Amino acid sequence: MSHKPSSVVDTRIVYCGDCIEKLSGLPDACVDLIYIDPPFNSNRNYEVFWGEAKEKRAFEDRHASTQAYIEFMRPRCEELARVLKPTGSFYYHCDWHASHYVKVMLDQIFGENGFQNEIIWKRSAAHSDSKQGRKALGVITDSIFFYTGGSKSVWNVQYTPYDPKYVDRDYRRVDESGRRYRIDNLQGPGGASKGNPYYEVMGVSRYWRFSKEKMTELIKQGRVIQTRPGAVPQYKRYLDEMPGVPLQNLWDDIPIVNNRSSEALGYPTQKPRALLDRIIKASSNENDIVLDAFCGCGTALIAAQNLNRQWIGMDVSPTACRVMAKRLRDVAKLDENEALWRIGRGFIVRDLPWTAEKLRKLPAFEFENWAVIAIGGTPNVAKVGDMGLDGKIFPVSAAPEKSEATLGFMDTWYPVQVKQKDKAGRPDIDAFEAAMIRSERPKGFFVSFDYTGDALAEITRFFKQMKRVIVPLTVDEILAGDFAHKLV
Repeated sequence: MSHKPSSVVDTRIVYCGDCIEKLSGLPDACVDLIYIDPPFNSNRNYEVFWGEAKEKRAFEDRHASTQAYIEFMRPRCEELARVLKPTGSFYYHCDWHASHYVKVMLDQIFGENGFQNEIIWKRSAAHSDSKQGRKALGVITDSIFFYTGGSKSVWNVQYTPYDPKYVDRDYRRVDESGRRYRIDNLQGPGGASKGNPYYEVMGVSRYWRFSKEKMTELIKQGRVIQTRPGAVPQYKRYLDEMPGVPLQNLWDDIPIVNNRSSEALGYPTQKPRALLDRIIKASSNENDIVLDAFCGCGTALIAAQNLNRQWIGMDVSPTACRVMAKRLRDVAKLDENEALWRIGRGFIVRDLPWTAEKLRKLPAFEFENWAVIAIGGTPNVAKVGDMGLDGKIFPVSAAPEKSEATLGFMDTWYPVQVKQKDKAGRPDIDAFEAAMIRSERPKGFFVSFDYTGDALAEITRFFKQMKRVIVPLTVDEILAGDFAHKLV
């Protein structure tokens, strides 16, 4: 792929920050496809990540009102509409909380004529919502609102497999090569009035769909059969030549990502890649630019990269940006390298808070996630009941071959503790030692801005008496990249 399909737009780049600020740097009408799955929240602190307890609050607690949410999203959607090409498409993924209000807002921004479909995605099996205090029907679907920038938007028809019952009923015949087929009418509808030719085929004279020359060729190919002498010849239509059923607006064939999924990362609202594959294939062509302004864990970027599209990602969460960067490296096999990016071979992340001053201002859970991911670890999904540990590092020798989702079942790991303190003290180390003993770990990693003398002395004592190793890491070491030797 070309590094810059547009002379004014950089691609294969992840921007860390509020998309309303990042979008202002893009020119008008420069993006071919936009997909967003914004968190349902009304303030700038919506970047709750990895199943934080805060994200599980009730609807009423998460934001002031639906109006506040719409007011939050409107200027961002207006900017997205500005950068969308007239030939482009826009997809807005949301749930039941505010979907009706979102539709009205999008009609105002993109125009009612720009609306194409409300796609209904069945994201889970039947369940009861009564446990959540709702006396209502179980909610098992999301809505995806699909708009286009103009009448000449890209549209590639997608197909879904035929129903097995339909296949068994209509394609019940099998030829000598093992191919399933059904027979179809060869007669020309309307006869002479429609200009269909009249001639004899296999002893039967009729008006036919095809010219005599075309019919002769089909007979040579074995595509015309007569089920019995004197019967009207018919056409063999093979199952493996049929594209399937044209895609409809009810998508019930793509399961949600759960903890057993091979692509699961622990991100609470992670969408399956198959969902993004379908959207990207339908509404873009190779080398088109795909934009996701609320990237989360980067599924849209992975899908775009693997489908040979250019892409731009944005997310306000530093943790999210680091997670998606790791996925681009591990799954898409892209190098995060400025020099390679400049020649069209890698990708880059811009505007991460890579200074100690900015890291001090991060929310505590964001800082914990940043530290664990920065040293190559996996953050804990739950921050409550984590037994005093913020993450785990799995040695390379223990890394699974297929999926990070299996890491939780492995026993070879080292604990990580993070403290957003100027100096971690002895009580912090004492608590980590207790956690290491409780989890029976011989080695652990501790991250802080610095350490008191008592804390370092306690680490030495712990090793001499208990033969367990605590590796103290500072934020400055991590920022400088000068810590790899300590991970061995």
